[in-house]
Amino acid sequence: MHFYEPSQGHRLPHDPFNAIVGPRPIGWIASQDAQGVLNLAPYSFFNAFNYTPPIVGFASLGRKDTVRNIEATGEFVWNLVTRDLAEAMNTSCAAVGPEVDEFALAGLATAASRVVRVPRVAASPVSFECRVTQIIQLQTAQGQSVETWLTLGEVVGVHIDERLLVDGVYDTAAARPVLRGGGPADYFELGERFQMRRP
Repeated sequence: MHFYEPSQGHRLPHDPFNAIVGPRPIGWIASQDAQGVLNLAPYSFFNAFNYTPPIVGFASLGRKDTVRNIEATGEFVWNLVTRDLAEAMNTSCAAVGPEVDEFALAGLATAASRVVRVPRVAASPVSFECRVTQIIQLQTAQGQSVETWLTLGEVVGVHIDERLLVDGVYDTAAARPVLRGGGPADYFELGERFQMRRP
């Protein structure tokens, strides 16, 4: 059994943490600044945290444009990354200035949202319109601040391509979601499905 204390280093060729906690859904977050300049960025630390009301969140390692935009406007949109959109998602993670519109950079059309002002990725089959609930700077067990911000948002609007609704039930596999793995470049698509009923 390989054991390590993260503060002392993992002694491996690549930090295994991201690979162990994975594959993870991708937070492909659309935002805009107070002047309306669009931003689109993927975050690999993303998930759902509450059912009613639905709350999703992502962690930004560093205080990036997305976090600043959401602080300024109180809104963002999460977009599902599918296999067909993987390359565009990857392009949108380029390190560019705040004046650069990543929708344009990745060749993506926008679609108007219904509740928030931030547009969504038109080609994405699922999008969540969100209003920010909390922005929290993370800290260590000793109470020291970490340069990572957790942004949580209540989902106030949901867009679903009707082709993914089979007898009214969302078909996760049919959407072909892309999931982030470990290593510098690993991504996954869903594999085998199995079912278990709660006891």
